[in-house]
Amino acid sequence: MLTVDSKRLPTISEYGQPGKFKRLLRFVLACWKLNLAGAMEFRLSFLLTAGMMIINNVVWIVFWGIYFGRFHVLNGWEMQDVMMLWAVAAGGFGVMATFFGNATRISNLIATGQLDIYLTQPKPVLLHVLISRMSVSAIGDVLFALLIYAAFGDKSGLGFLKFALAMVLSTLIFIFFTVIVNCLAFWLGSTEGLSLQLYNALLTFTTYPTSIFKGLGKIVLFTVLPAGFISYLPIGLLREVDLPFILAAIGIVLFLCVVAIILFYGGLRRYSSGNMMGLRR
Repeated sequence: MLTVDSKRLPTISEYGQPGKFKRLLRFVLACWKLNLAGAMEFRLSFLLTAGMMIINNVVWIVFWGIYFGRFHVLNGWEMQDVMMLWAVAAGGFGVMATFFGNATRISNLIATGQLDIYLTQPKPVLLHVLISRMSVSAIGDVLFALLIYAAFGDKSGLGFLKFALAMVLSTLIFIFFTVIVNCLAFWLGSTEGLSLQLYNALLTFTTYPTSIFKGLGKIVLFTVLPAGFISYLPIGLLREVDLPFILAAIGIVLFLCVVAIILFYGGLRRYSSGNMMGLRR
């Protein structure tokens, strides 16, 4: 049985060395390049898949456009705010699924013993797992987010920086929350259904203005499901800089990051090998 020695797990200082960091960066870029090359092998399918995702998102935009055509304000939210909400939510999800697309499959890899292939290579295990797969449809989400920003966003230098920060925060929340819910498989066994439900709940609630939720629902959105830290970004960052909210959003990202890393590497000590043989370039 393949076991994990906690003393051999990569440390931040180890990969903080310039030479090793450059090699790690080249490895990440090579993985992304190979993922894209694989997606582009069937170009028509790639274009159709990405295009259908854009169309799917546009349907929701049309819905909100009809709503704001009759009601100009929704609990303080205007049409531009909701459009940017969709840009930030779809963009954050799209970047995660495009560049770290294996995050949603971690529970399956654990339950079926398929982590072996990553444990036998001298690369950071969690990073290697995350970047080894790309979601083709998610590229459509990224393009959609950029199109919405071009149509409704503040295109000044400061506006672009704020949008970029919102995208980074959204992406990191999606990544680390997805890792956390998938790592439940280390302790609970096959949790694909549960992990998928929690992941979909986060994704769903990020696309609704936080002002429509009250009481316990709003508390849940800023605690159990950190969707509120994504869906409030159009108001708390893009419209005006709400410093306490921004600090809280950065704090929740750091908290989720630490929890995700602890759960993943702690779970590896409980992981049972599937005795699978395989090679990755």
